[in-house]
Amino acid sequence: MNIRLANINEAEISQINDIYNESAQLKFLTADTQPTTITDRIKWLLSYNQTEYPVYVAVENNKVFGWIAVRPYREGRAALRFTKEVSYYIAHSHHKKGIGTMLLNHVVKNASDLQIKNLIAIVLEKNTGSIRLLEKFNFSKWGVLPDVADFGGEICSHLYYGLYIESNHGSKKKTKEEWLSELIELIG
Repeated sequence: MNIRLANINEAEISQINDIYNESAQLKFLTADTQPTTITDRIKWLLSYNQTEYPVYVAVENNKVFGWIAVRPYREGRAALRFTKEVSYYIAHSHHKKGIGTMLLNHVVKNASDLQIKNLIAIVLEKNTGSIRLLEKFNFSKWGVLPDVADFGGEICSHLYYGLYIESNHGSKKKTKEEWLSELIELIG
């Protein structure tokens, strides 16, 4: 599986759109409840500056199996310019095959090149697979919008997960494992 920038061609955009629409149909993977048109998806992809706000795809044999998009959080607000939002979608037939891990790892690994100091993901509380993926990367829950999503009478909350890539002083924030390792060393 190869991770690369998305190509802006109809075939690839169509595959990206199909994966997204599958997520909308399955419920609780996105707050969209209706399919997105290919025209809307093309406009969406063209609106991204692929240098600052890339869309990466997981591809094998010219077939897209997942994608991740980095976008501004609260666009236009200068004080939030180093805080970026990440969204990702994996073809349902390829869930639990490590594609989400590969995609999120690619963004986290390249965060400094993308000028990311804080990375957030906004997920529905019933999207347990996504929550597990975020927690695997040491994202923590930063906020909750309780009971704001209504799927035909089925209500759930919107969760904000965040990861500090580096502190305001330029040093990388320690993970729980790093803190524990240092503590064990001190006790040692």
